[in-house]
Amino acid sequence: MKQLAIIGSTASGKSSLALDLALSCNAVILSIDSLSIYTDINIASAKPTKDELSLIKHFGIDILRPDETASVFTFIHEYHRASTYAQENCKNLIIVGGSSFYLKSMIDGLSPIPVITHAIREEASFLLENTLNAHRFLANIDPLTMSTITTTDRYRIEKMLHLYLQTKTPPSQWFEMHPPLSVITQCPILNIDVERAYLRERIALRTQLMIGNGLIDEVAKCEQLYGRHPNSMKAIGMIETLDYLDGKCSKQELFQLISTHTAQLAKRQQTFNTHQFTLTASQSAKELYSIGETLLQQP
Repeated sequence: MKQLAIIGSTASGKSSLALDLALSCNAVILSIDSLSIYTDINIASAKPTKDELSLIKHFGIDILRPDETASVFTFIHEYHRASTYAQENCKNLIIVGGSSFYLKSMIDGLSPIPVITHAIREEASFLLENTLNAHRFLANIDPLTMSTITTTDRYRIEKMLHLYLQTKTPPSQWFEMHPPLSVITQCPILNIDVERAYLRERIALRTQLMIGNGLIDEVAKCEQLYGRHPNSMKAIGMIETLDYLDGKCSKQELFQLISTHTAQLAKRQQTFNTHQFTLTASQSAKELYSIGETLLQQP
């Protein structure tokens, strides 16, 4: 089995490139995307269509309900499923998605985390009723770790609470005693390089299509089924549409808000990708197609 990863900012054409390469190079696809992993969120996630999904075996799509929370360990599990399937069926593997943080975590490695009991989760939930106090509590125990976590980062504060309460060990000591283990090795990384003005045009067009294809109805249905509390309901495209449903903005303003916030995300993704990875190539999708074919077909 050969593998490679395709990264790039949102709306850069990652999914299309991955599908074309998979079709020509006998590969399956692992999606590393923070929204496509959820059922019922199809338009807001720009998830591959049913026809596209039927052409190539995909992993990492429609795995969780929107009221569940994806983590890097969710994608690690999907990577093991995808790589095992590829090896058993003599196929290659293409990893693609906008959530490059998950990819970096799997390449750099992760420290093993103990199973968190229900009682510990309940205790942490009580402490998290005031995130500032929870942050102070942890900072007194482990100032080194908490100096890298803001007082508003509820997700990471919760993870550190779970780890400390379960192990009674400061997180920095735990990570020192349990060094990270790499999950993904020998994986060329191809970054789609798109000129910023052209990318903004693509984002505007995609946003227009999302709204025209039923984004508002999709978000309304998800709200009815899962409420507004889940992390998935706070994603770009979801949270702006909830404001529209509340009467806080017009449909034209909805379009502008999603387009603007998506463009801001794309800029952050471009910065992260160019600074956090050792890239095999960073070129246009057309140029990367030839490079990808060579990498996946070479003996």
